[in-house]
Amino acid sequence: MSKTEEQDRYRVKSLVGAGEMTEDVLARSTMHADYVDHFFVDVAVAATPERWARAMFGDVPTAAERFIWQGLLQLKLIGGWTPTSVAGWRIAEATSQWIRLETRSHSLTVHLVIHAANGRLELTTFVRYDRGLGRWVWVPLSAVHRRLAPSVLTDAISRLGSRATPRV
Repeated sequence: MSKTEEQDRYRVKSLVGAGEMTEDVLARSTMHADYVDHFFVDVAVAATPERWARAMFGDVPTAAERFIWQGLLQLKLIGGWTPTSVAGWRIAEATSQWIRLETRSHSLTVHLVIHAANGRLELTTFVRYDRGLGRWVWVPLSAVHRRLAPSVLTDAISRLGSRATPRV
């Protein structure tokens, strides 16, 4: 099945902009964000938010993730596997329903929140521009991010196999 067919099968939906988010979604980050997007898909969730996060991003970042996160965005990542990080991002907070991963560069602070509850899997990205360079770097890359995010969810669903099935 192609990525497009997989995304259509699971009907990944998105919202962009803080004004489009519910208070519940915004409350999962501890910072005022300049950019927020939210991707969600209905599934029969049979995994913890941390397990979903590791299915999305792995224990350590791939070469492509390192290129984007460290190379282009200059984000600081934790080296190697640790129980307190996912793909080099520090686990800042975790509940039974969601996990927040955090990292930063000299010009950006970024939070990724994976929410898994009530038959829905969600990925929310919060970005704060700490310096003018942050906006200059993130704005064009955010278009790439929005193109890639749906496949991050559908790939995670595929990785967890029968533990996640489409809801009809």
